[in-house]
Amino acid sequence: MAFGRNMQTNNRRSSSYCLKTTILVFVALCLVGIWMLSSLNIVPVDLSYLVPKSEFKDKVSMPFGDKLGSENDGLASGDAKNTENTVRYKSESESDKTIEKLVEKSKKGSLAKGNDDLNDTFDDTSRSVDGEDAMTEEKLKESENEVERLESEKKEEQNEKSDGDGSQKEKSKVFPSGDQSELLKETNSQNGAWSTQAVESKNEEEVQASVSSKGQKVSYNWKLCNTTARADYIPCLDNVAAIKKLRSTKHYEHRERHCPEQAPTCLVPLPDGYKQPIKWPRSRDKVWYNNVPHTKLVEYKGHQNWVKVSGEHLIFPGGGTQFKHGALHYIDFVQESLPDIAWGKRSRVILDVGCGVASFGGYLFERDVLTMSFAPKDEHEAQVQFALERGIPAILAVMGTKRLPFPSKVFDVVHCARCRVPWHIEGGLLLLELNRLLRPGGYFVWSATPVYQKLPEDVGIWQAMSELTRSICWEMVVKRKDKVNNVGLAIYRKPSDNSCYDKRREENPPLCQEFGDPDAAWNVPLQACMHRLPVYSSSRGVQWPDEWPLRLEKTPYWFNSSQIGVYGKPAPQDFAADYEHWKHVVSRSYLNGMGINWSAVRNVMDMRSIYGGFAAALRDMKVWVMNIVSIDAPDTLPIIYERGLFGMYHDWCESFSTYPRTYDLLHADHLFSKLKKRCQLMPVIVEVDRILRPGGSFIVRDNFGTISEIENLAKSLHWEIRLTYSKDNEGLLYAQKSMWRPTDVETSTL
Repeated sequence: MAFGRNMQTNNRRSSSYCLKTTILVFVALCLVGIWMLSSLNIVPVDLSYLVPKSEFKDKVSMPFGDKLGSENDGLASGDAKNTENTVRYKSESESDKTIEKLVEKSKKGSLAKGNDDLNDTFDDTSRSVDGEDAMTEEKLKESENEVERLESEKKEEQNEKSDGDGSQKEKSKVFPSGDQSELLKETNSQNGAWSTQAVESKNEEEVQASVSSKGQKVSYNWKLCNTTARADYIPCLDNVAAIKKLRSTKHYEHRERHCPEQAPTCLVPLPDGYKQPIKWPRSRDKVWYNNVPHTKLVEYKGHQNWVKVSGEHLIFPGGGTQFKHGALHYIDFVQESLPDIAWGKRSRVILDVGCGVASFGGYLFERDVLTMSFAPKDEHEAQVQFALERGIPAILAVMGTKRLPFPSKVFDVVHCARCRVPWHIEGGLLLLELNRLLRPGGYFVWSATPVYQKLPEDVGIWQAMSELTRSICWEMVVKRKDKVNNVGLAIYRKPSDNSCYDKRREENPPLCQEFGDPDAAWNVPLQACMHRLPVYSSSRGVQWPDEWPLRLEKTPYWFNSSQIGVYGKPAPQDFAADYEHWKHVVSRSYLNGMGINWSAVRNVMDMRSIYGGFAAALRDMKVWVMNIVSIDAPDTLPIIYERGLFGMYHDWCESFSTYPRTYDLLHADHLFSKLKKRCQLMPVIVEVDRILRPGGSFIVRDNFGTISEIENLAKSLHWEIRLTYSKDNEGLLYAQKSMWRPTDVETSTL
């Protein structure tokens, strides 16, 4: 019996021992399983809890949006009240930190709504671990400290996403991969897959410099410009000191560009009572008087339906000197006079000389026509400023001693309605400049008093013009008088080939030198000569572009695969890839993700355009885009015109020829990093501040170091930083200009 009791006791002890062993093994297996789970970290997780829900406003879809067909874009745009919303990806050196943070967050119930199942998993796991292992409790305590540290960083950076498969998917959506990554910036040398020491070293220097200065605020002592032009100051056109030194003003030299040796770093004040501009299309008919408080045109041209004052508005009835009964009637009269002009189909890009308040170009939008209007800054104060305030394209320029900043053979039609330009003098110097710009087979529409009035002066000008147009082989195809407006017009056609040039009895005006470049247009003197027209079938200008809108997407016929494009691909592929790139970026990010109020955007400038892809991607929006091709960049401006878009050459180390506060959105793709090699960055940003309207948007894509510099400058100007993003030394900045102006004024007078 004793032996039996001992056997029962031993059996109970053995059973207890086995049970304890089984429990220990089970616990050990659980711990091993937890360790393995924390090591794998393969579940895509929503980390939006790192930023409180109240701080989310918009979802930013792919600021660099180059990966097609991706879903669930996850960048967050900051609230409008925030001064900065910087999106960054940070990697954890230890994989178990991620699981620890998720465990702690799941206990607090703060994971994103879409991860409820994952929350339950982590809650169950944490409960099974509690009380079983002291090291696990220590890890959980450490995780609490880690979360507190992360919350502190979150307050400073506002957005943070961890690495792992989930964040890698986000990265692939935000930044391009494969061939499209080359579209971020062009390469000057073909090195295949290999970089160079020079490039690598320079990138590293920029990264180190930006990292070392991270968090350090640079102070700027901004002051208002002390100028007689005050709120309308244009540095290269209001350089009083340079204008006083001119020996002559016979050829309107005083209206040409005379940029100061040192670019200004002062800020232009706002007019008293300035308001946010009226939105298009209502702005075509009226604007706030306080935004452009000038009445000279009202006094001089009010009776001709140019502009009138009505309460706190300036009203634009749509008339002009030559179309007192409205621009639309005049536009239809031109079409009826010459059906082949085909507004919005054959004729898409127009140059309007001496545009006044640009009502002609403003109403041509209804016919799908894009008009480059220009006029000088003269005694008729602010006519170009009126046009831009209305939302109509216009620049300040004069036909004086230099070529206009456009390539040759690009405008389908050139228009001049009583522009008072003396075309016939000095060997037809000015008319020959129009001949340079006009596409072979294009039209010159001239409605001026010499066409239809019989005063001695008008008769003399008409005879001189008739002789001059014959000598340059322009054919007059229409001469007609409008009985409603009681004005007349003459329409001339430029030849399509050189046959007429070769048959001329007298070479007056002469042909230009054989090796002369008709596309050279930056500070090039005018010449009283004609360039021969292209003859080879593969030359630009031999064929008329396809009708609009087909020409927008079609690769120019003169492109061939043996040519290398800006981005290093064969030219046709380069062109197509650029267009696809910008369509994707604009549709997935700029239009739908960044929180831009596009209803308030009308005047847009692409500060560094290549093929015009950015502008082409905005074709369905009610905006127009001024494409700028830098003077030190590949000359792609003729391609932009071939597509039915427009633009001009410019050097951003100088001021742009426009009034202050005339653009709603400025876009700069890898402009400033290149520009820093030639001039200082600060005056360029001051110029950006000058031409951008308060409330306007500024989008910059560039390397990280340059983005950091621009961000510091923008903050010092009290701009709202809506989004910053960086990865692999590439970055994006979206800022919005405020109404802030400094109170101090410069002591020196400009």
